[in-house]
Amino acid sequence: MAPRPAWKGYLKLSLVTCAIELTNVVTHAEKVSFRILNRKTGNTVKRIYVDAGTGKPLEEGDEIKGYEVSEGEFVHIEEDEIEAVQIESSHTMSLDGFVEKSSIEQIYLDTPYYVSPADKVSEEAFAVIRDAMAARKVAGLARIVLYQRERPVVIEPLGKGMVLTTLRYDDTVRRPATVFGDIAARTDKEMIDLAQHIIDGKKTKFDPTKFDDRYEDALLELIRAKKAGKKAPKAKAPPKPSNVVNLFDALKKSLKAEGGAKAGRSSPRTPARRAKAKASAPKRKSA
Repeated sequence: MAPRPAWKGYLKLSLVTCAIELTNVVTHAEKVSFRILNRKTGNTVKRIYVDAGTGKPLEEGDEIKGYEVSEGEFVHIEEDEIEAVQIESSHTMSLDGFVEKSSIEQIYLDTPYYVSPADKVSEEAFAVIRDAMAARKVAGLARIVLYQRERPVVIEPLGKGMVLTTLRYDDTVRRPATVFGDIAARTDKEMIDLAQHIIDGKKTKFDPTKFDDRYEDALLELIRAKKAGKKAPKAKAPPKPSNVVNLFDALKKSLKAEGGAKAGRSSPRTPARRAKAKASAPKRKSA
């Protein structure tokens, strides 16, 4: 069964327009989810709205959205009034500018969606826009109204289709300096060399299939045990890492524990080895 589109509308490049649809990249269908039950009866429960003043539950259809204009004073807004609010980006994504994707800081990237043509008639125009961006190695900037919010987005080619990533607004993003500004540690080249050799020994290729949700597996183990009438399995708490007293020694022990550098690579020079190598090096003759 094909996934339900999250949005349908048009993609526009100058006077070229094609119908498109957005599909969620991420699915949570296979994840463990829990329902809230009545402990005494075992029945599922449901949430109901309760009037904060009278304490009485609301009948179906009695609830309405409200915007607080002053303390205790609300403007009532109907659902159909919200749906009637339309701007261009409600139905059309206009490609207004193009950038290198790498120029967008990672902290601004939010949620990805697949972009595909909505019908056969739109496939040719869609492919032209996609291939033109791929040839220029650029991504397009646009805006879209999604879930009753206008969001800036970046669109880039991806195989036969494209991928759209919503972007965060600048005023919603904390700048790195506000968090990292107080970090003042100075690093030693010798220790960096050791850390680099540890990294070299762990180099690999990104393979998302190798990432297993171990917490999910532990939950399933708990569920299977409870279903079989057994006690919940006792999990051993992982040891908490202790503070490093001597960072240089910790790095050397880490390198040794990892089996040293990969075959064919030279080991990093400790201060003693470096001094010995310097002493044994031939002296340069003066001109």
